[in-house]
Amino acid sequence: MDQNAVYQLFVATYHPDPSVHKQAELNIRNIESKPGFLPLVLQIQASHELELGARQAAAIYFKNRVRRVWDTLNEGDKKVIKEHILSAFINALAPVQVQLTASLFTILSNDFPQQWPSFMQELERYLISDDVRLVYVGLLALREVVKVYEWKSLDKRDPLLYIIKHTFHPILIICNKLLMSDTQEAGEMLKLALKTYYASIQFELPKSLQESIEPWGTLFLQLINRPVTESSGIWIKTKKWAYHCLNRLFGKYGQTRSTAFARSFLTQFAPNILTLYLQQIDGWIKKEIWISPRCLDLTAEFFVDCVKQKVTWQIMKPHCEILVSQFIYPQLCFSDEQLWMEDPVDYVHKKIDEDPIQNSVVELLVTLAGYRKKHTFLGILGFIHSVLNTYLATPEDMKRGGEKDGALCMIGALAHLIVGNKSQVEKNMEAFFVAHVIPEFKSRFPYLRARACDITRHFSEFEFADAENLFTVYQGVSGCLADTELPVRVQAALALQPMIHHDLVYQAIQPNVPMIMQELLNLTNEIDVDTLAQVMETFVEVFSEQLTPFAVQLCVQLRDTFLRIMEELSQMSHASEEEDEMSPEQSEKTMAAMGVLKTVGTLILSLENSPDILLELEKVLIPVIEYTLEKKMADLYDDVFEIIDSCTFSSKQVSPTMWSVFELIYKVFMDTGIHYMEEMLPVLSNYICYGNEMFHTNQHVKQMMYGIIDIAMKKDDVAEGERVCACKLMESMLLRCKGCIDHFVPSFLQLSFQYIFTGQMKTLEFKVHCVEVVISCIYYNPLLTLRYLEDNQWTQGFFTLWFSLLDKLSRVHDKKLSIFVMCLLLELPPDQIPLSLQSGWTQVLTSILHIFKGLPKAMENLLELESEYGGIFDIEDEEEDGEAEEEEEEEEDEDEDILSEDAEYLNYLDEESRKGEGEAQEEELVEDILYESPLDALDPYLRFQQVIQALQQHQPQLYHHLVKDISEEDQIWLVELVAMDTKLKETID
Repeated sequence: MDQNAVYQLFVATYHPDPSVHKQAELNIRNIESKPGFLPLVLQIQASHELELGARQAAAIYFKNRVRRVWDTLNEGDKKVIKEHILSAFINALAPVQVQLTASLFTILSNDFPQQWPSFMQELERYLISDDVRLVYVGLLALREVVKVYEWKSLDKRDPLLYIIKHTFHPILIICNKLLMSDTQEAGEMLKLALKTYYASIQFELPKSLQESIEPWGTLFLQLINRPVTESSGIWIKTKKWAYHCLNRLFGKYGQTRSTAFARSFLTQFAPNILTLYLQQIDGWIKKEIWISPRCLDLTAEFFVDCVKQKVTWQIMKPHCEILVSQFIYPQLCFSDEQLWMEDPVDYVHKKIDEDPIQNSVVELLVTLAGYRKKHTFLGILGFIHSVLNTYLATPEDMKRGGEKDGALCMIGALAHLIVGNKSQVEKNMEAFFVAHVIPEFKSRFPYLRARACDITRHFSEFEFADAENLFTVYQGVSGCLADTELPVRVQAALALQPMIHHDLVYQAIQPNVPMIMQELLNLTNEIDVDTLAQVMETFVEVFSEQLTPFAVQLCVQLRDTFLRIMEELSQMSHASEEEDEMSPEQSEKTMAAMGVLKTVGTLILSLENSPDILLELEKVLIPVIEYTLEKKMADLYDDVFEIIDSCTFSSKQVSPTMWSVFELIYKVFMDTGIHYMEEMLPVLSNYICYGNEMFHTNQHVKQMMYGIIDIAMKKDDVAEGERVCACKLMESMLLRCKGCIDHFVPSFLQLSFQYIFTGQMKTLEFKVHCVEVVISCIYYNPLLTLRYLEDNQWTQGFFTLWFSLLDKLSRVHDKKLSIFVMCLLLELPPDQIPLSLQSGWTQVLTSILHIFKGLPKAMENLLELESEYGGIFDIEDEEEDGEAEEEEEEEEDEDEDILSEDAEYLNYLDEESRKGEGEAQEEELVEDILYESPLDALDPYLRFQQVIQALQQHQPQLYHHLVKDISEEDQIWLVELVAMDTKLKETID
C-alpha cells in the first residue's frame, strides 16, 4: 500500500470543498480494513516533514480506529504498531501527541502485559536515555500505563506494583534534576511525572511508595515553595500537581488512623505541609508571592482536612482570624464584572451553576464555623457584621459593592448554622434582612441584586416575625425575576422555588403562576441550566390546579424548548464528531433537556383527573418522543419512557397516539434497547394493562411484545435484571389476557424452564420470577399447562421446587398468586390431576395453609412501606433534625479529632471487611408498592372458603383424602380459615 496515496487522502479530509473531503472519507473507509493500512497511518503521524493538518487528521482517525477495532485487528498489524508507536512520539508535535497518547492507552488497556511483554523493557530504555526527547516520551508512556491501573481492584494491580518498583525511583532522580532547571520543557516533564505519581495513588498507596514518602514529599514541598508568576507558563500547572499529590496523600491516607503510615504521616509530615501552606498564604496575603486560583483552591481543600485533625488544628488555630478575613473573604468578593458584562451565560454556568474554586473556600468557612464552632463562629459573624456596617456608613458614591457581596456570600454559606439548631443568632436575622438584604433588591450593582436573591434562597427556612417583611422580600425576588440582567433573573428563579413553603408567598404566587411560568420558560430558552428546570418542575407540582387551564400551552412551549436544545446539541455533535466524549457544553445541554422532560412528566401526572387534556398533551409530545427514540438519544431514554409511562398511567388507557409510539419502542428495543429493559418495563406493562383490548384483538401487537420477551430471555449478554423484566411481562400477559394467548403458553414455559432446570439462576429474584411465570401459566389455563408439563416430564420437579420456595415468596403478590393457583388446582376433578402428582396431592392443601399463615405479616409490611412512601418528606425532615443534633454533640470537645466523611467511610469499610469475611447475606425480595395486578381486587380468604366449601359439598371423598394426613395444627387452622368472617379477615389484614 502506497504511503503517499494514503497521506493525500488525509490531506483531502480537510479540503474546503465538502464533496472532496467526503469522497476522501469514503475512500479511507473502503481501504481501512486492508492489512497494513493502520501501520501506514501511524507512519504518517511520525513523519515530521509532512503537513501538520494531515498528520493531525491521521492521528484522530488512528485513535478512533484503534479504539473501535483493536480487538479484531490482525496480529501482524498489531505487532508493527506496538513496535513503532513509542518512536512515533519522538517527532510528533503536541496536537499529534495528544491523540497518540489516547491510542497508546487503548493498546495498553487491551494488551499489557500478556500480549505486550516487551513494553516495560522498551519503556525503561527510554527513561534512562541521555536524549531528553526519549525521556519525555518515556514519561508520556509511563503515565498512560499507570492510568490503565489507576482504578483497578487490588487483585488486578500486580502489574502496577511492578511498574512502580522498576520506574519510580529513576523518575524521582529525573525529577530532582529537572527541578534545577527553569525551562518550559523541564516543567512539562515534571508535570508529567507528578500526574503519573498522582494516578498511582488514587486507589491505594503501594508499600514501596509508603517507604519512599520522604524523598517524594520533599520534591512536592520544593515545588510548592518554588516562586511562580502569572507568566511562568507550564510551571504553574506543575506546581498545581504538587498540591494535588500532597492533598491526596493527606486526604485519603493520612487521616484514617487505621495504619502505621497514616499515624506517621499525620504526626510527622502533615504539620510540615501545613506550615508551608500557611507560609505560602501569608506571602500571598502580603502580596509578596503570586498563587494561581487553582492552587488557592487546593490550599483551601487541604485546610478543610486540617481543621478536623487535632494535630493540624492546633497549628491552624492561631491563624483562623487572618484566614477568614484575608484568605476566605477576599476570594468571595465579587470580582468578575468583565465576565458578567461580556458573557452573562458563561457567568451563570461558572459562578452560579457551579464554581468549584469558590466552593472550596466556602467549604473551609463552613468547616471552621461548624466543626470548631466555639472558637470561630461568633468571630466570623463579627467580621461579617463589621464589613456590612462599614459598607452602610460609606457614602453612596464611594461604596464598593464587591466587598458587601463577599460578606453576604459568607452569611449565606452559614445559613444552616444560623437558622434552627438552637441558634442564639437566629433572632437577629429579621433585622439583618431589613438592614442589609432588602435594600439590595434595588441596588445599582446588579451582582448585589443577584446576591440578595441568593441570600433569600439560603434563608428560605427562616420564619419572619413580621409578615410585611416576608412580603417585601417576596416582592424583591419577584421584581428581580424581570430584571434586565440574566444572572439576576436566574438567582431570582432559584430563590422563588424554596419560598413557596411560606403560606403568604404561596397565596401571593397563586394568581401569578402563569406569568411566572412564562418567565421561567423564557429563562430556559436564554440559558440551559438544569436547576431552572427543577424550579419549573416544582411550580408544576405545587400549582397544578392553577396551571391546568394553561397545560397544553405550557406543554407546547416545553416541547419547543426541548427541540431547540436538541437541535443545538445536534449541531455541537456534528462539529465534534471525531470526539467520543461529550464536551462540558454538550453535557450542560443534555442535563437541561433532561430537566425539561422531567417537568413535562410532572405536568402529566398533575393532570390525572383531566383525561381530555392528557389526550391533547400526548399529541403535543409526539415530536419529543419521536425525536428521542428515532435519533437514539440514549441519555434521554429514561426520561422519555417516564413520560410515556405517565401518559398511559394517568389516563388509564392507551390512545391511538400512544399505540404509534409502541412501534417506535419496539424498534428501539430491537436495535439497542435491550440494555434499557428496566427503564422500558413500566411502559410495556402499561401497554398490557391499559391497552388490554388491543392484546385481545391484535396479533401483531402480541407478537411484538413476545419478540421483546424472547430476546430478553435468550440473548447471551443480558443481565438477570433484564430477564426478570421479561418474566414480569410474561406474567402480566398471562394474568390479563386470559383466553387469547394460548399459543404463547408453551413458549413462555420453554423460556422459563431453560433456566429453572439448568441451575443458571444466580439471584433469588430471577429464580422466583421464573417459577412465577409457570405458576401464572397454570392460572391462565391449568389443563393446558399441566398437560405441557407432563409431556416434558417437568411436573414433579417443578412442584417440588415451587413448594420448597414458599418461604421465599415473601411479597403479598407472590403469596396471593400461589393461593389463587393452588385453589384452581384443588378444584380439578381427580381424573385431571397429573399422575406424577396424585400421591402427593395433599401437599397442595398443606402449602396453601402455610402461605395463609405468612400473608398477614406480608400485608402488614406492604402497608408500612406504603406509609413510608407517602411520608417520605417527613422522614427526610427528621433525618435533617438528627443531623443537626449530631452537629451540636460534635461541639462538645472542640480540639479533638473529627473524622471526615471520607475517613469515616474508609474506617467503616476496613471494619466491615474484617468483620464480614466469609459471611453470606440471605437475599430478600422487596415489595414493589407501585405494582398493579388483577389479583389486587380479589379476596384470597373468600376464594379459599369457596373452594373448600365446594369440595365438602360436591367432592367429599376428595376432601377427606386431602385433610386426613395433615397435622392437627393445620386442621385447626383450616377450620378457622373456612369459618372466618369478613370482620375477622379485616383484622388479620
